[in-house]
Amino acid sequence: MQTDAPFWDSLVFDGIGDVDVEAVTTGFGTVEVVARGRATGSACPDCGRFSQRVHDRYQRRLQDLPLADQGFVIRLTVRRFICAATDCPRRTFAEPFFQLAAPHARFTKQRVGLALAGRAGARLAAQMGFGAGRMTLLRRVMALPDPKFSTPRVLGVDDFAIRRGQTYSTVLTSVEDHRVVDVLPTREAGPLAAWLIRHPGVEIICRDRAGAYADGARRGAPNALQVADRFHLWQGLGRAVETCVAAHRDCLRSPSPTGMLPEAIPGRPQDDSEPVGRRAERKKAAHALVHELLAQGHSRRAIARHLGWGLNTVLRYANAAGWQETFRENRTRPSRLDPYKPYLERRFAEGCTSVTRLHSELVADNAPITYQMVRSHIATLRRTPAAAAPRPPTVRQVTGWLTRHPTTLNAEDRAGLKQVQTRCPELDKAAGHVRDFGEILTDRLGSTLPTWIDAVAASQLPGLTGFALHLHRDLDAVMAGLTLNWSSGSIEGAVNRIKKIKRQLYGRAGFELLRKMILLQ
Repeated sequence: MQTDAPFWDSLVFDGIGDVDVEAVTTGFGTVEVVARGRATGSACPDCGRFSQRVHDRYQRRLQDLPLADQGFVIRLTVRRFICAATDCPRRTFAEPFFQLAAPHARFTKQRVGLALAGRAGARLAAQMGFGAGRMTLLRRVMALPDPKFSTPRVLGVDDFAIRRGQTYSTVLTSVEDHRVVDVLPTREAGPLAAWLIRHPGVEIICRDRAGAYADGARRGAPNALQVADRFHLWQGLGRAVETCVAAHRDCLRSPSPTGMLPEAIPGRPQDDSEPVGRRAERKKAAHALVHELLAQGHSRRAIARHLGWGLNTVLRYANAAGWQETFRENRTRPSRLDPYKPYLERRFAEGCTSVTRLHSELVADNAPITYQMVRSHIATLRRTPAAAAPRPPTVRQVTGWLTRHPTTLNAEDRAGLKQVQTRCPELDKAAGHVRDFGEILTDRLGSTLPTWIDAVAASQLPGLTGFALHLHRDLDAVMAGLTLNWSSGSIEGAVNRIKKIKRQLYGRAGFELLRKMILLQ
């Protein structure tokens, strides 16, 4: 029986266009397809001469993905042809079915192992009724040929961690079409130089500022233009700015207050402020409930019985025009110490924290107070030291203010940055250098970089000066990165995909399997 090939190709398996289906049977939970080759002959794999002389036939049993929850098996009759060329060393050769299955394979082409690797792929295969162990899937992945590619004109080079902090490898990508072309086992200069020598034709190399990559690119492709990545340049500037801010961390601290402490204690509501907190929310809800029941015509006693509250509680809420008035009975009562609290707070801010001494000073002025009054108030001041002096900004916070775009800073950040620049002229000068470098990077003004380096070197700022002078070691690549539009953005995307593959393999794969998975995905 012959069947329409496109129909089966779309419903059953790929590669059916090369064969004629003779029979389809179903039994014991398995769909079995009997097929044979459709071509009249085949070309010899050694000499390439076409032959139609059949030597013999044999059957291959191929397993495929299940069909409608049933196992699927293909019994394929394969012809062996005789090569008629007298000078060909091969006498016979088997009929190839490259689209259907690889030579000697017992399965049709699958992507389970490539997508999920070993254990996860085996679990999925078991759920799908496709019996394949984890090692079988991994062997099939390793048997797949490497993808063929042409030498990229613009090559991206970056490293990724095999074992973070210990072992690193190198990924090579084509920047123009965003695909991985190869993976090298180390991040040293030698393998990169050897790869470039084997693949001539690279014109531009985008890389970070690692010395090994610069040396390898120079040895392997001396005529190629090297381009330093802008992201890594800005990242290096950020580390230099953090070093500069850390060296001037004393400027971040606000001067100590010399006046009196504020009379208000945090947590205690002021006379002209609205109470806040859970207690305020409860009182607000209770006041609204009582007045709602009153509006419905209920008496105060009926409301008390309905809510299960005391009559005095209901009367207090009913007689209060606003819920804020219910706090008045709970406020601190006047004390004989009140007139002397500003004096105690001023002396406490000056550094005098001895209760005995402060009490003696007030008693000497004939103040009608006791030792216990003074001790209680000083204890309150000790529990709230943060009210006197706000916490200074951290080094990381100020570094973020200096390196972020000014339009991304909110009003509070801009105010904090302005205070820091006012107190520290060195950080104000550093902010100017960062803005200038940002303009060079954004507007591709690489030709002005030497002037910027000289200005930063003359300022003698910790971190920044070292960063600027270090640019001289790789000046041509840095200027190219700040002038041309090429960057390593696509390489960072490839590294992110590699991280996903590494997690999928759970660290159990060797370099060769990891390389194969990276190239084929």
